[in-house]
Amino acid sequence: MAGGIFITFEGSEGCGKSSHIKALKDWFESKGFSCVVTREPGGTPLAEKIRGLLLERSSGEEMCSLAELFLFEAARAQHVEALIRPALAEGKVVISDRFYDSTTAYQGAARSLDADTVSLLNRIATSSLSPDLTIVLDLPASDGLARARDRDGSSADRMGSLNIEFYEAVRAAFLKLAADEPKRFRVISSAGAKEETFGRILDAVREKFGL
Repeated sequence: MAGGIFITFEGSEGCGKSSHIKALKDWFESKGFSCVVTREPGGTPLAEKIRGLLLERSSGEEMCSLAELFLFEAARAQHVEALIRPALAEGKVVISDRFYDSTTAYQGAARSLDADTVSLLNRIATSSLSPDLTIVLDLPASDGLARARDRDGSSADRMGSLNIEFYEAVRAAFLKLAADEPKRFRVISSAGAKEETFGRILDAVREKFGL
């Protein structure tokens, strides 16, 4: 397929992105597509090193919000240039666990950084690349945190160790983004059974791409 397909998954902690991304990759490959699964921050060796800086829980110096934003954008720039654009140019399906909408929600809304600054840096880091489809897996923040704690125990990373108000702000930001850009976004509840949620994901993919 010329130009490829670029799909991103978004949502707050514990919403179930990883399992549904794997299932969607398997579905695309069963249809004969070549599929690349990646994540943010990360996806390339350099970006994965930046991921380590962003997610490690340190008892020493605290990372300021602006430094956090710049690190996310640096990882993203490398990710787009070294992995995403080449894969799309080869006609592949790229599925990313998070992309710039997470920065808008986490650093922009929940960290209260200037929205125009975040938007500008997102555009610079991606060279204005935008997903074809963004799936927001929606779940009340308290439910998502409970799932994440069951999954991670006491080993939650830095971004998964914040207070409930932070994740409520993140959820609200994702829902606003989806309302503001309905052609790109699909909001899908992940509160029910995995099979039901994945069925709704497939419906969104088939509708968007005519598959």
